[in-house]
Amino acid sequence: MLIYILFIVGFVVLILGANWLVNGSVSLGLRANLSPLVIGLTVVAFGTSLPELVINVFASLKGSSDLAIGNVLGSNIMNIFLILGIASLILPIYVERISIYRDIPVGLFATLFFGLIANGYFMGFDQVINRFEGIILLSIFAVYLWFTLKKGKGIDIDLDVKNKEPHSWPKTIGLILIGLAGLYFGGEWVSSGALEVAKALGISETAVGLTIVAAATSLPELVTAIVAALKKNIGIVMGNVLGSNIINLLVVLGTSAIINPLVYQTRLNVELGMVIAANLALVALIYLGKGLRLSRFEGASLIVIYAVFIWFSLNYN
Repeated sequence: MLIYILFIVGFVVLILGANWLVNGSVSLGLRANLSPLVIGLTVVAFGTSLPELVINVFASLKGSSDLAIGNVLGSNIMNIFLILGIASLILPIYVERISIYRDIPVGLFATLFFGLIANGYFMGFDQVINRFEGIILLSIFAVYLWFTLKKGKGIDIDLDVKNKEPHSWPKTIGLILIGLAGLYFGGEWVSSGALEVAKALGISETAVGLTIVAAATSLPELVTAIVAALKKNIGIVMGNVLGSNIINLLVVLGTSAIINPLVYQTRLNVELGMVIAANLALVALIYLGKGLRLSRFEGASLIVIYAVFIWFSLNYN
């Protein structure tokens, strides 16, 4: 019973820890006189993907490849179908051209490239994402980050760094340390609990990663999207979702593979195909719908697709 309680508490601690670490790191960046763009692209953009990263680090250390890969694929599917769907129901989402010409193509390329690696069509010719391939994934992200910084327009973020005042040094260090502790204990409790939940419910680690864990670790993106839509600051939603998906594929899975090579199950090609379809659906909805935006009807359609995906994941994984 204790491990199930810690499993639930772990999600809360994990998300709070990520929030504290981001706040402390933003304050540290401001005190170090880093530009708002650099802080936004590094600290803030990574903030919403910290839960996925921490869960995957612990899953990799325990050799739980299915949980690690399922978590990322499930989070990316949820980000596009559910989070964008809910946000566009509240207020239609207008899509910036930078997302169409940069973020959607990079996200699609990252997904396809990961698919080649995972299915053995790259180095090693086996269904294992090895450490060298993990380094390649991180290198691709480094190029994307460099290009974004060079162009001077970063991933849209829900934080006006320019108007933030740094905390005092004791509070800054305290937030960072408490945040790191929250990430450590939350990650440990969630990863251990996820394996026990899978055993208790008689479902696979993959199914738990695709549904329960992915949904919980995507809470920061969901909250950000809802708050932004309610404040009519809808422009940041698409950038946040696409940026988070890119970080999940390239940084989270790249880091996981470096810690411990990830064994890929070919049955996950269905979910991988869903991520590819989600990116293509965005392009189709943007160009075939009512201009460069997602309407409420299109948002409702995305939510229905996500509900079908959850049913499929629980019954066939």
